[in-house]
Amino acid sequence: MKTIALEDLSNHKGELIGHSPWTTISQAMIQAFADATGDHQWIHVDVARATAESPWHSPVAHGFLTVSLIPQLNQSVIDVTGKSASVNYGMNKLRFPAAVKSGSDVRTRMELKDVVDVDAQRVLATYLTTVEIKGEDKPACVAESLVMYVR
Repeated sequence: MKTIALEDLSNHKGELIGHSPWTTISQAMIQAFADATGDHQWIHVDVARATAESPWHSPVAHGFLTVSLIPQLNQSVIDVTGKSASVNYGMNKLRFPAAVKSGSDVRTRMELKDVVDVDAQRVLATYLTTVEIKGEDKPACVAESLVMYVR
């Protein structure tokens, strides 16, 4: 994990901050996400049918399950000191180039794109976050994740 002081964050624009540890996307996680969101499409939850009929020959994670892991994974990459709070502010340019098969390992790769002082109390950081899939050429997700740091 990289530790960077909030007042020094802008000096790291354009840098690779680092990678999160690998995390396994289990079928149990996929099922729990389906239950929480009501999205029970067969490509996610019907293991037998997805294995036999889907283009991936496996159930796949919901794209928004993958996105929902970004804050947790990114917290293991960077610790910004000198703040009272960090708020997930949103996403820009969200894309899903590849599906995450059940049982796959994923991690985030974080680059600091921009840092803007919003006012005396808030700083908005934009991270280019890429969710990589172990053993795959294409990433699962590419997004600009926005974090509002409160002094």
